[in-house]
Amino acid sequence: MPEKIIQIPKAKIIPHTLEKHGQVRTDNYYWLNQRENPEVIEYLNQENDYYQQSTAHTSAFQKSLFEEMKARIKEDDESVPYFYNGYYYITRFEKGKDYPIHSRKKGSLEAKEEILFDCNEMAKGLTYFNLAGLSISEDNTMCAFGVDSVSRRQYTIQIKNLVSGEILPVKLENTTGGSTWASDNKTLFYSRKDEITLRADKIYKHKIGTAADKDSFVYFEKDETFDVSVYKSKSKKYVIINSSSTMTTEYQTVLSSTPDAKFKVFQKRTRGLEYSMSHFGDHFYIVTNKDRSTNFKLMKTPEEATSKENWVDVIAHRDDVLLEDIDIFKDYLVVSERFNGLNHIRIMPWSGNGEYYLPFDSETYMAYTTTNLDFDTEMLRYGYQSLATPASVIDFNMKTKEKNVLKEHEVLGGKFDKNNYTEERIWATAKDGTKVPISMVYRKEILKNGKNPLLLYAYGSYGVTMDCHFSSVRLSLLDRGFIFAIAHVRGGEDLGRKWYEDGKLLKKKNTFTDFIDCSQFVIDEKYTSSQHLYAEGGSAGGLLMGAIVNMEPKLYNGVVAQVPFVDVVTTMLDDTIPLTTGEYDEWGNPNVKKYFDYMLSYSPYDNVIAQDYPNLYISTGLHDSQVQYWEPAKWVAKLRVLKTNNNQLYLDTNMDAGHGGASGRFEAIKEIAKEYSFLLDLEGIKK
Repeated sequence: MPEKIIQIPKAKIIPHTLEKHGQVRTDNYYWLNQRENPEVIEYLNQENDYYQQSTAHTSAFQKSLFEEMKARIKEDDESVPYFYNGYYYITRFEKGKDYPIHSRKKGSLEAKEEILFDCNEMAKGLTYFNLAGLSISEDNTMCAFGVDSVSRRQYTIQIKNLVSGEILPVKLENTTGGSTWASDNKTLFYSRKDEITLRADKIYKHKIGTAADKDSFVYFEKDETFDVSVYKSKSKKYVIINSSSTMTTEYQTVLSSTPDAKFKVFQKRTRGLEYSMSHFGDHFYIVTNKDRSTNFKLMKTPEEATSKENWVDVIAHRDDVLLEDIDIFKDYLVVSERFNGLNHIRIMPWSGNGEYYLPFDSETYMAYTTTNLDFDTEMLRYGYQSLATPASVIDFNMKTKEKNVLKEHEVLGGKFDKNNYTEERIWATAKDGTKVPISMVYRKEILKNGKNPLLLYAYGSYGVTMDCHFSSVRLSLLDRGFIFAIAHVRGGEDLGRKWYEDGKLLKKKNTFTDFIDCSQFVIDEKYTSSQHLYAEGGSAGGLLMGAIVNMEPKLYNGVVAQVPFVDVVTTMLDDTIPLTTGEYDEWGNPNVKKYFDYMLSYSPYDNVIAQDYPNLYISTGLHDSQVQYWEPAKWVAKLRVLKTNNNQLYLDTNMDAGHGGASGRFEAIKEIAKEYSFLLDLEGIKK
């Protein structure tokens, strides 16, 4: 029987003219943004069919990879309980089930378990399910929760009576999922989204026993570059509204005991002034970039005098240390800092005597404070992991300095031993002389002979730091000879705030050239070669992937681009698309010509040319609210016409999911198995 010829999809060309600043662009695939158009769905299905048929020879391998990854996961796992307001709270999984069960126990871990939510039951009959924003009233009788069953991050908030078990009939639609209770245990504050842009722009309050359409309007954020949220201070004294954009923040407060009073502005917004605040005693403590404190400093101000002229320094600004966050306790201030790209946790007694840092030895680790809800305790809970060390949750006595490892993530199967792996941090030199760190992990027997497959990952936007986390699924690559590496490129905040500033707006190309220089460095140092080098990034990291394959396609054998942001100019000019206006401080406003011209010079979709491209696996979700599905769809359609070689090009659209992919823990692993089988197949590794 003759072999079936696999039909390569071809999107219809319908020229659409876009004009701005006197420049005319023709977008042949603009029509793909019509989500309800049957021809659009047909094209996406054709691409999915092409991907499935072209990779049919790897389907058995994908399944075995999935089973291998799943077998390392403790299926009946549970979180370390945390104690809050009289109850221990636990999240656990049962064997064979995709979703968590949320429960609590009163006063003691030996007490009877009270099931709050069984997400497996709630998700029945749904292709996507996400529970978020659990918020429990101070009297422990009510719990507000948000549900998204589409993957568009538009949550419906409901309320459960924890005494009777009844879910109240009221539904608060189109919210962020987040909410917070006032101290009267009947007033719930929550944030609602714009129906079109999905920007969180309104704060409402709901009173138990009233209809949703009777909810009181509290605040509208009219500036389209800002989002709003609402929460309660750790001290429980204040309900706080936060308005934030990329470069500016503003807070408003009201006493939690008087939820119907008028909110008071803490410090009015001033462009470029960023601050966050925590309440303790009769003061607020403020992490801020005030006074040109690029790496942030800690200040404090009296409760009754909150404007910036009253702020005084507690920890001064330092050029070489990024102050990331604080945790406040009755007798201790805990400061999370970053120096030389690494986390540090600093313990400072309020008495002023005997401050110290927690000791960490590795250069490829991450350490972070976790759930610390209690003021009056000497115990600090923090997490630790590295590229080769599973995540641990640790209780640390700040007075005695005794540490208790409550849990280390268990890797099942009996084959994993962290001593079989080497962790390393190396420094590449970028073209402008800047030293860029690369963190990597690989099996100890690997030789630097240029023949190893290497997967280089990066993100590089929004000041997001790519810390060195452990992944049990990643072992499926490492144990087959792959090196895994993270390029800590500019645009993240890995080496401080300036590292971020040097990779955004009119310096965005530093992100791309840093990644290319890191790629060249691992080749020059014989970790790998261009025949065995692979790149991966998602969302804004997918933009990075799109840029590097246009700029230096011959450096890579294959690239994985997850939900990639690749049509930068057209998206940033369309203020009806979710998130666009809030992104101006990150990418620039293309309505201003200098930003338009700069974006156009790197936008991956606009810069596809007739040249050879590496093998590409591109994934998206039809309901993605962050990066619309049509960006990768248009990019693939254009690549199909212009690329000059026969390398693989796949568009894999999850027709049921959004930006975060599949919702179940095992369904999400199936998506990783697809990516890994793509990489391993290119290396000729079949099992």
